[in-house]
Amino acid sequence: MTQNPNLAALSAAGVSVWLDDLSRQRLQSGNLQELIDTRSVVGVTTNPTIFQKALAKGDVYEAQVAELAERGADVDATVRTVTTDDVRNACDVLAPQWQASDGVDGRVSIEVDPRLAHDTDKTVKQAIELWKIVDRPNLFIKIPATKAGLPAITATLAEGISVNVTLIFSVERHRAVMDAYLDGLQAAKAAGHDISKIHSVASFFVSRVDTEIDKRLEKIGSTDALALRGQAAVANARLAYAAYQEVFVGGDRFEQLNADGARVQRPLWASTGVKNPDYSDTLYVTELVAPNTVNTMPENTIDAVADHGVVTGDTVTGTAAAAHEVFDKLAAVGIDLADVFLVLENEGVQKFEDSWNELLRETKTQLDSAAK
Repeated sequence: MTQNPNLAALSAAGVSVWLDDLSRQRLQSGNLQELIDTRSVVGVTTNPTIFQKALAKGDVYEAQVAELAERGADVDATVRTVTTDDVRNACDVLAPQWQASDGVDGRVSIEVDPRLAHDTDKTVKQAIELWKIVDRPNLFIKIPATKAGLPAITATLAEGISVNVTLIFSVERHRAVMDAYLDGLQAAKAAGHDISKIHSVASFFVSRVDTEIDKRLEKIGSTDALALRGQAAVANARLAYAAYQEVFVGGDRFEQLNADGARVQRPLWASTGVKNPDYSDTLYVTELVAPNTVNTMPENTIDAVADHGVVTGDTVTGTAAAAHEVFDKLAAVGIDLADVFLVLENEGVQKFEDSWNELLRETKTQLDSAAK
């Protein structure tokens, strides 16, 4: 099958195309394989919202839920079984991409229970549990970059487990995440793990930054403020890439680990579906093209890039100074960036927790129905 030229160009520029969605229907229908064959997809990310929507739609889970109900499984056990089965099967579909990329791509991510976002020890315990249940080398365990999440990231990596760090909004937190990754690699090396087998991505959220800052700019309402709408998210991500380069391209600490086979922690652009219809629907893809990055997209964004995305090569390297100027202008009109990032992190954790609770309620309804 032929790959779409726009997405092939994105891949050739160093951006791994990952699908930000998973469902049993997508697996059973062959849709995921089709996206691999025609849309350059080489990875999948999931989150509680994605699983909640998947379970709520259609009847593809009914037979398994009925079987689990008959065995007396509770809600948590049912959710764990259903979600890990989907992720394991997706890992198997993507195994060829994992092998072809020496473990860099072909990855599927599953998130720890978001209710544990502020509990380090329980996060680590569940990360290890999920790693064992799915039992696939191309799995990523998603851990949020909360303050409690940072030591959990280090501890999980120290066990030889690959981690997708999620819910990163600020460059400051991104730097802390990179430190946590390097700490984890050092601990894994000390424990005797082959650190060349440990991979990680740092999921930097994009569109939500514009949504929050644009709202504040419109409230300020001045000409200077309104002129800055739609600029913050791309600038923020470009600064994150500059920070990545500082650490992983010639950084002393990484170089020492790299001698033992350590891999870079790639920046991953998450939340790249455009929320504002006034903006180009490919904005958070074409403006964030850089080597050694991942862009995880909902399918409609993948389709938009396939249809009319213009990929002209690296649009990130060397843009840090201009990105800093955007941030200076935002501060000058009264945007409190530290508050923006705090609000976004708190909202991000809460949204995933709400979705998880909705997933539990939906599952309980299905279990109760099956038991009748």
